[in-house]
Amino acid sequence: MIIVTGGAGFIGSNLIQMLNANGFEDIMVVDDLTNGSKMHNLAGLKIFDYVDLDDFINRINNDKSYLKATCVFHLGACSSTSEWDGKYLMKNNFEYSKILLNWCQTYDKQFIYASSASVYGPGKRGFKEELECESPINMYAYSKYLFDQHVRHEMHRFKAQVVGLRYFNVYGPFESHKDNMVSPVFQFNKQIIEEGQAQLFEVGENHTDKYRRDFIHVKDCASVNFWFYKNKESSGIFNVGTGVARSFDDVAELVCAWHRKFGVKNAQVTSQPFPKKLKGAYQSYTQSDLSKLRSAGYSNKFMSLEVGVNKYLDALNRDIEVNA
Repeated sequence: MIIVTGGAGFIGSNLIQMLNANGFEDIMVVDDLTNGSKMHNLAGLKIFDYVDLDDFINRINNDKSYLKATCVFHLGACSSTSEWDGKYLMKNNFEYSKILLNWCQTYDKQFIYASSASVYGPGKRGFKEELECESPINMYAYSKYLFDQHVRHEMHRFKAQVVGLRYFNVYGPFESHKDNMVSPVFQFNKQIIEEGQAQLFEVGENHTDKYRRDFIHVKDCASVNFWFYKNKESSGIFNVGTGVARSFDDVAELVCAWHRKFGVKNAQVTSQPFPKKLKGAYQSYTQSDLSKLRSAGYSNKFMSLEVGVNKYLDALNRDIEVNA
């Protein structure tokens, strides 16, 4: 049995799809389906059980049937970088994670969890998985940073595999439930459909093309998770990105170009004011250092932005047409 917390979420549902493709169906999903639209992410996937996240912690500590699990993929968390309720974030992203980590170590289970590239903050000291590079600038990033610190402090005593994966800017299928946290690919696509324009943020005199991020397709993230599951001798905290920073302009132009191919001749890029609430808490640049991941043995190539965006838009707009 494999347990996937956040299994109805973005990366979680893509991971389950990959597990299914490799013959794994004995999967328990842990999530919160208060937002019922997330059920669409699970429809069509092969799982055998679902547990609400509020019930899960009590059950895992009291129900011996959970001991059948070989691995916990811990992807469930509050992922909003604009959330400033520190008590809520620490309970969901830190305390919850510690409980699962301790359970996995007690019963010798693999533990592969979602960290975040947000821990690097402005990135002025680089993007290596080292303390001197880390400087979180929002509460979400701090909650992830603190759990990574806990893992590092305890790593010497771990007997079972522990892997933290620092995702950079992920885009791809099964993200529509994320509201304002959807990828720019999804946002630009929606804007062009509704308004014929992809809107970039203005930053003072600088346009958003000055902002560059490491955009990675969610299928590549699922692939890294699965590789570590199959290579349980590898432990540590690892970056998951393409290693290439691209501008938001690049993303917007790719989305516009895709729509022009399908008849939206006037699809274009425009600008809008930068949100006040994000000032000082927004990463302007990210670019993953993949040396540690490669040294661990992961050798698969990552999709380029051009390939990934076009592949995603093909699927995304096909689904929109089907559901229209």
